Amino acid sequence: MLHADNGCETAEDGGVDTDLHQPLILERVEKDTDQNWKTALCSRIKKHCLCTPEKAKSKVLDFFPILKWLPKYQCKDWILGDMMSGLIVGILLVPQSIAYSLLANQDPIYGLYTSFFASIIYALLGSSRHISVGIFGVLCLLVGEVVDRELTLAGYLSEGSGDANSSISSVSLVNDSVGLVCDRSCYAITVGATVTFTAGCYQVLMGLLQVGFVSVYLSDSLLSGFATGASLTILTSQVKYLLGLKIPRPQGAFTLFKTWYSIFANLGKTNICDLVTSLVCFAILLPTKEINERFKAKLKAPIPFELFVVIIATLASHFGNFSVVYSSDVAGEIPTGFLPPQLPQWSLIPNVALDAFSIAIVGFAITVSLSEMFAKKHGYRVDANQEMYAIGFCNIVPSFFRCFTTSAALTKTLVKESTGCHTQVSGLVSALVLLLVLLLIAPLFYSLQKCVLAVIIVVNLRGALRKFIDLPRMWRQNRIDTSIWLVTMATSAMVNTELGLLVGALVSAFCVLGRTQRAQALELGRPTNREHYEELMAYRGLHTHPGVAVFRYGAPIYYANQSLFKKSLYKSIGLNPLKEKIRRIKFRKETKPKEERNNLHVNAEGKEDLCKEHVIEATAVAVTSVNDRKLRRIVIDCSAILFLDTAGVTALKEVRKDYEELGVEVVLARCNTSVLDTLERSGFYPTGKTGENKMTFFTIADAVHHVQNISTPNGDYDTKC
Repeated sequence: MLHADNGCETAEDGGVDTDLHQPLILERVEKDTDQNWKTALCSRIKKHCLCTPEKAKSKVLDFFPILKWLPKYQCKDWILGDMMSGLIVGILLVPQSIAYSLLANQDPIYGLYTSFFASIIYALLGSSRHISVGIFGVLCLLVGEVVDRELTLAGYLSEGSGDANSSISSVSLVNDSVGLVCDRSCYAITVGATVTFTAGCYQVLMGLLQVGFVSVYLSDSLLSGFATGASLTILTSQVKYLLGLKIPRPQGAFTLFKTWYSIFANLGKTNICDLVTSLVCFAILLPTKEINERFKAKLKAPIPFELFVVIIATLASHFGNFSVVYSSDVAGEIPTGFLPPQLPQWSLIPNVALDAFSIAIVGFAITVSLSEMFAKKHGYRVDANQEMYAIGFCNIVPSFFRCFTTSAALTKTLVKESTGCHTQVSGLVSALVLLLVLLLIAPLFYSLQKCVLAVIIVVNLRGALRKFIDLPRMWRQNRIDTSIWLVTMATSAMVNTELGLLVGALVSAFCVLGRTQRAQALELGRPTNREHYEELMAYRGLHTHPGVAVFRYGAPIYYANQSLFKKSLYKSIGLNPLKEKIRRIKFRKETKPKEERNNLHVNAEGKEDLCKEHVIEATAVAVTSVNDRKLRRIVIDCSAILFLDTAGVTALKEVRKDYEELGVEVVLARCNTSVLDTLERSGFYPTGKTGENKMTFFTIADAVHHVQNISTPNGDYDTKC
């Protein structure tokens, strides 16, 4: 007995009245095929290049988002929150800007320059109202690695190897193109600014090409693993400052192991003053940071303990004369004001072009992910391409003023949002705080020990390093994402930072590809009172149709998995048509001598021989079964097949042909329009028209009713003579 829904009755013998269930037929919208590529290209160019006053105004407003929100600024409601958040973030930026200059291998003043210019430019061009753009530890590390490499190639002695100015002659040769003779510090910021300029150009170019969508390919697990791996490298790079050791930064791969080897080899040269200062600063900052986090809901603003530590440590170092008495390494002279703008060194661009590209991708991805996260939280929209422009110009313009690469920073963005920020006016307030430091206060940090700055950097890595505690939870939630995180983290930390990003992206891509390779053809069933089909082994109470099997394949069918698709389908059906053909050929060869002997009795026993031949064929066909039920028709649910390529269409043709030779018809159901177009273009239908071939149906129910209609009345082959 078969059941039919929607008022469709079936006969007890399994037949279906074709008039009671007509398959769904939809008429496709005709595509415009008259327009050739030249006409399409001209119309597209005309659309984008036609300039009208309204379009020009819209473009200007889109490029400078501040012109949209500033006239609507609610001064009475927003000004207090913006000023408070800007002041707090500005105060936090002062010690962090000085500290993170160590990572970029630059003098402290350049970190202050970087944060100042980035805050102003992003306020003008950024589409996010809440993120804080400035120095970011991972980018500083990447810039510092490039700077250190170029310093070594230019002939400068590495930091801690001796007199930093002993290679003046080689420097003058390197900088003949600009006619300058630089010391080590001057050349370091020249390299850093050139890297920053190149990265900014990449970002603006990607904005012009409207490729902001690339950010979606950098998953959260990839970025998190990359940040954690880079954090381990940052932590390792700061240990020498914590101990007061003067050892060169190793180059190439496996810097983590090389650095720790150098640290243990020089452990006996530890500066006791720097070690004690580091321990005292840790003892103060670690618990106070925890206090800020634990009571952040009650505190209107986080207490700037970092600034207090910097002030106290500077006073202690100044009056204790630590740099002379204990040979402690201090920040040194920090000038006031601004240096005149200077062009990047063009001859360096080929050397740093590849490094700048990875830096550009990381900076953009972090900025977009943070801006989208906070935009979603506060109910507004950000433009990924505009963010590309904004962060690009935050790198290009400051590079002329000896700054290094910037991006959004999570910690400062969280502080900014939690202290009442409404718009980027808070960024302008932060810039004013930094300007005050640059013009008046900066020289007062002359005696600040570098070990204090290293402590500030290490303490701010707590968030990234805590990811190790979350590993068991991450593994339970999603093992694939956790595997991506582990591979990216391990490669970034142990091999090479930039390589970690590339390896993570490749692993993510292979994981997506691997999921299409693991897809299985699953048999579907339906409840007795609904025309709905689901996986037979996943739900109770589902039934199958006699002689008809419905299967779903959960992935696109393309060149990489077309053989796996066929293998999975054959396995699920329980019948490999190729093996069945071989079995039948062998069966016929074995029975042929008997048939020849029986043919001698044509007149007397002809009817009996004919009956035996029918029995042989019936026996051969009877093995076409799924779970011990005789199979006559197969319906493939294509709803999860997003696309087909030539190899995929060929695989479907082969499946259809192989089973037709066994007397089993194969039809498709629930194909999307892309799959239907591919099938039609590839000649899947003999006449090229889906409606006349009865090979594809819009619903599984239509396909099942169709194949039931063309079955024999009793649902089996007649073996009686």
